[in-house]
Amino acid sequence: MKEIINELEKENVGKVVGKEPLSKHTTWKIGGPADIFIEPDGIDGLVKTMEIINKNNLPWRAIGRGSNLLVDDDGVEGAVIKLGQNISHLEIEGETLRVGGGYSFIKLATIISKEGLSGLEFAGGIPGTVGGAVFMNAGAHGSDMSNILIEARVLFPDGRLEWVNNEDMNFSYRTSRLQKEKGICVEAKLQMKQGDKKSIVEEMQGHKSYRRETQPWNYPCAGSVFRNPLPDHAGALIEKAGLKGYQVGGAQISELHGNFIVNVNEAKAADVLAIIKHVQDTIRDRYQVDMNTEVELVKRQA
Repeated sequence: MKEIINELEKENVGKVVGKEPLSKHTTWKIGGPADIFIEPDGIDGLVKTMEIINKNNLPWRAIGRGSNLLVDDDGVEGAVIKLGQNISHLEIEGETLRVGGGYSFIKLATIISKEGLSGLEFAGGIPGTVGGAVFMNAGAHGSDMSNILIEARVLFPDGRLEWVNNEDMNFSYRTSRLQKEKGICVEAKLQMKQGDKKSIVEEMQGHKSYRRETQPWNYPCAGSVFRNPLPDHAGALIEKAGLKGYQVGGAQISELHGNFIVNVNEAKAADVLAIIKHVQDTIRDRYQVDMNTEVELVKRQA
């Protein structure tokens, strides 16, 4: 790994660190070290990083703000690429946004609401980055990224950097093409529409307030753990089963919201995984419903 780190540093791709604890880069504050942690200095640095990774046949994965990840206690094999502040540009042209994949989703929604542009009200309170939101087709309150994305600029594993239109992103509930092809969204073009600034701000603030009142952001967490098994809702099923407050080690199902697992005392990934399995087994036994995770489980072996 030292040789690859030296090569990345020589090419000035950005920040490069060996054995970086990923607990520092996930909202759950859980996760062992990455063999190599890279925060590219712009899109050019990201492309060069991918070239070096491919040349060395190195396993890799990309992260944003780490808001939807459970990283194994043993860490991640190979390279972890973080899209951060250096890929967080924003251009507003009329009703169209062009925004970097590392841009904070909450920050974007706040700025756009103050511009009197409608379309991102649903994002009020959703953590993560724009790239992560495209990857997950993030959504809430009846809308999601599939409703506003025009096209995404994607870096594919083979090094291709291409614009992909909405239709070709294969969006569905909390899913996109990028989950199957492991592409990185480095930029997105989003379609907004003019609206009443006061109404837009009030709606977004209402969504934020609702999240503060109903979700346990006072502890490290990763948002909703399970996908809603429609027409049911994951949190309601978990509460109905009497599982709120269930705890393993330092991890606990929130007393406030059944679909949140919170880190109450230096939780390990193993603690969270044990809770996830207990929930899945319980809900399947009682209600014959399969509970699939919304959070991504990142194991040591790539």
